[in-house]
Amino acid sequence: MEDKRFNYHKVKKIYLKFLTSQEVMSEPFRDKLGQLNKFFLPISKMIAEDYHKKKKTKVIGLTGGQGTGKSTISNILKIILKEAYKLETVIFSIDDFYKTLSERKKISKKISPLFLIRGVPGTHDTKMLLHCINNLKKNNFKRIIIPKFDKSIDDRCTKNKWVKVKKKPNIVIFEGWCVGATAQKNKDLNIPVNKLEKQKDNKRIWRQKVNSELKKNYNKIFDLIDKLIFLKVLVLNMFLNGDYCKKRN
Repeated sequence: MEDKRFNYHKVKKIYLKFLTSQEVMSEPFRDKLGQLNKFFLPISKMIAEDYHKKKKTKVIGLTGGQGTGKSTISNILKIILKEAYKLETVIFSIDDFYKTLSERKKISKKISPLFLIRGVPGTHDTKMLLHCINNLKKNNFKRIIIPKFDKSIDDRCTKNKWVKVKKKPNIVIFEGWCVGATAQKNKDLNIPVNKLEKQKDNKRIWRQKVNSELKKNYNKIFDLIDKLIFLKVLVLNMFLNGDYCKKRN
């Protein structure tokens, strides 16, 4: 698949070099050129064409389960958008907006002990996240810093480690497992979905709070997404073995 509007061979070379750098500690990626031609280039073209319609910052939501390759795919799209379409891209994860450990301890005491565990809606700093995306989309852009979260210490990094965005991006890739998720109907909350909910949330306090957060605070954030890409797991045993992003990337 060669697009005459850009140097395909140059893009291919940089793409393959990036994949090689990701293979150092793991098995090789499969069907590299097939994925470039059938997946990455068409999606990048769609994003670029959408941007050029109004030339305003576009927010691309990228969602899927753990191990589906969200971070790798985000970086590949960034490379292609830069090399093929001269578009500047900022990437960040919803994970980087987790509330601090101290904040989650307070919520776990006030609402439910389950909120000590980061991950679900209600464990992110939605005010900070909403402010960040709104600033990135503003016409009168001012430099901002995006937080980083250190999962090894289960807490937010100090500000000197946050990502500085000095120039207004053309594209924002906002990735995370619950990005774009919608709230359930109240009647669907009555039956526990697993043993954890049955044993630790028998009054449904935690689940109702998670659902309430999706309806209110997260809905405002996800409304700012211009296009949402969902990475679907096709073969469950690949996903469980941790191979999925290698075989389907």
